[in-house]
Amino acid sequence: MAKRRLHIGIVVGEASGDILGAGLMKALQSRADAADIELHFDGIGGPRMIAAGFHSFYPMDRLSVMGFIDPLKRLPELLRMRKHLKQHFRRTLPDVFIGVDSPDFTLNIEADLKQAGIKTAHYVSPSVWAWRQGRIKTIARAVDMMLTLLPFEAAFYEANQVPVRFVGHPLADEFPLEDQRQSARHTLAIDESELVLAVLPGSRGGEVGHLAPAFLDTIDWLHQQLPQLKVLIPAASAERRSQIETLLAGRDTRVTLLDGQSREVMAAADAVLMASGTTTLEAMLLKRPMVVAYRLGSLSYKLLSRLVKTPHISLPNLLAGEALVPEIIQDEVRPDVIGPLLLERLSGGESVDVLKARFRQMHEDIALNASDSAADAILKLAEVNHG
Repeated sequence: MAKRRLHIGIVVGEASGDILGAGLMKALQSRADAADIELHFDGIGGPRMIAAGFHSFYPMDRLSVMGFIDPLKRLPELLRMRKHLKQHFRRTLPDVFIGVDSPDFTLNIEADLKQAGIKTAHYVSPSVWAWRQGRIKTIARAVDMMLTLLPFEAAFYEANQVPVRFVGHPLADEFPLEDQRQSARHTLAIDESELVLAVLPGSRGGEVGHLAPAFLDTIDWLHQQLPQLKVLIPAASAERRSQIETLLAGRDTRVTLLDGQSREVMAAADAVLMASGTTTLEAMLLKRPMVVAYRLGSLSYKLLSRLVKTPHISLPNLLAGEALVPEIIQDEVRPDVIGPLLLERLSGGESVDVLKARFRQMHEDIALNASDSAADAILKLAEVNHG
């Protein structure tokens, strides 16, 4: 008897999507093997997916465009790629089509294929819950199932009657539940007795430009209170290291600059001062007390503050539904505001222990083996009984 063949189309547009896509393929393959199903994957994938047997019509990096100008210059090529993918999948009729992140490119394909009667899923929610909430109507027309990494995202889709499955966050599966402070300090050759602050001013040039000067002033403020405080700054790239070195020139600020190793630096620290972003989730998964800062140019901030609909900006607070972590925004990003908050967290004590226990519980809540959960949802959408 011939095996049942399952055709799954996938489009990813960046490295993070390739990681998710490869994990999903592996989980689907293990289920298919158990159910005697032959899988075929095609669309656009990255090197990890291709190594797992994916057929990619185009190099993934052709979709990895940033900013406003580059996508406009590349628009004719992107439109041709999208047209070809629609035609291919309308002709071959996959059992499920999955867009992984990259919503500006993939949601349009999903909407077209759903209209043609093909089951569609989108893996990783756009930040529709935070801003431009009107996009939910476009998403509802495009997807049969939204797969979210975080529970508050799923709640938003449920409230708007869009089929959704919260599958958990891959980072939560990757990070151990146990505190990694001791092993991280051993790796970085830091003595157990030292008091350590990790400072992460961001990975983009503009972000570092807006935040790093105030962060360096805060380090000077803290050294007046805690002369022995060890401050580590893991530079996100060679460009960011050069930028920070330029800002440090002519100052007496005592810091140790490292190349990368942000996770080890955060794990080794007693507290973290950081830019808002995905790294705040990593700090939470490492169970680290933190102060989160966010600052834009004044015009950009005025525009964005009118669009954003959430009470919090950091992922730990969004997950908790309350202000567990101080969020310092715009003109408040100053040493006299940030310094005392860090001093409190560096001092440790019962409140820090309570916070770490809460972070551990939040970690457990989002560690659901994301690839396995997503694979189960996809096979259910394809109406496959995998036992």
